[in-house]
Amino acid sequence: MERRSFLRGAVIGTSAAAFGGTLWQGAASAAPAQPGPGPYGALGAADANGIRLPAGFTSRVIARSGQKVASTSYTWHNAPDGGACFADGSGWIYVSNSEINPSGGASAVRFSSAGAVTGAYRILSGTRTNCAGGKTPWNTWLSCEEVSRGYVYETDPWGVNAAVRRDAMGRFKHEAAAADPVRRVVYLTEDESNGCLYRFIPATWGDLSSGTLQVLVAGTATSGTFGWANVPDPDGSPTATRSQVPGAKRFNGGEGCHYANDTVWFTTKGDNRLWQLNLTDGTYELAYDDSLVTGGPAPLTGVDNVTGSSSGDLFVAEDGGTMEICLITPDDVVAPFLRIDGQSGSEITGPAFSPDGRRLYFSSQRGTSGSSSGGITYEVTGPFRA
Repeated sequence: MERRSFLRGAVIGTSAAAFGGTLWQGAASAAPAQPGPGPYGALGAADANGIRLPAGFTSRVIARSGQKVASTSYTWHNAPDGGACFADGSGWIYVSNSEINPSGGASAVRFSSAGAVTGAYRILSGTRTNCAGGKTPWNTWLSCEEVSRGYVYETDPWGVNAAVRRDAMGRFKHEAAAADPVRRVVYLTEDESNGCLYRFIPATWGDLSSGTLQVLVAGTATSGTFGWANVPDPDGSPTATRSQVPGAKRFNGGEGCHYANDTVWFTTKGDNRLWQLNLTDGTYELAYDDSLVTGGPAPLTGVDNVTGSSSGDLFVAEDGGTMEICLITPDDVVAPFLRIDGQSGSEITGPAFSPDGRRLYFSSQRGTSGSSSGGITYEVTGPFRA
């Protein structure tokens, strides 16, 4: 799937250019954009779980912080955050981080082929503020600490093997990770107002115990060419990793990260932007910026975790905003897919699709209470585009 012109100026329900000409030189004045529904149609009234969905979709609660997961004796963790799904025979597993300090870590819920919950358990303990992370091609979960000089932990979604700290992947305020099986690297975002984008090159693909940490080097513009430079001291002490390489590109609060089809997509929360790296030609560009939307309110604000579907749509969760998961289609439509009502003190986290693409999992980190102990993890089922 080719997405090179993806999103430049797209606004809710339309693919007409709607940003100002700052995004591309010589752009003609854009016609006012009219807000409207995306490919799934308008959102309906809130259901019993407080979730507004398009027609044909339904939601259910999978787990609540501090309570037993249905049909299990396991108590779900506080502040659920980044997550991913893993095939498990004819069923699957959803893993979820816990963004609390101390005692963060991660947990997992196992499902049968019919979607019934069959188990829940801990896969990582004794860590701090585990925010986002990423899935590896060899079916492990990288759980990232969002603290100064935080670590990446490689965990087993089945809970059989002990989690392993991966020091070689650098010590900084980690957010998300996205594996690139073509170039055999892992991309890493950094949640600092002057943070960087990194990539880790394992000495052996499939083994993260050793390798080279690099930082993206580019100019200050919102588009151009980029390169990579080695980080001399991945331990980040006494000099932070982001301050070791002259010319390292700065990003304002790196958040979600997703790889697909020779492209890396990542969000920056400090300026509500979505960026893309075009890996085949070594260029980067600003794909979405809510401050440049004209003709109506921005359809996506508070950008955070991001995932992709089999159709090529991106699903971006909001931290704040209007508590929506918005989708971004390959033909440049940006629109809300769902909205959670009555939880303005929370954020949406951990969007991930089941292996068959028919179920979407995510959490409201603080639920209706606005507290880390009020987290709720949901599932949405319906006619997702293939």
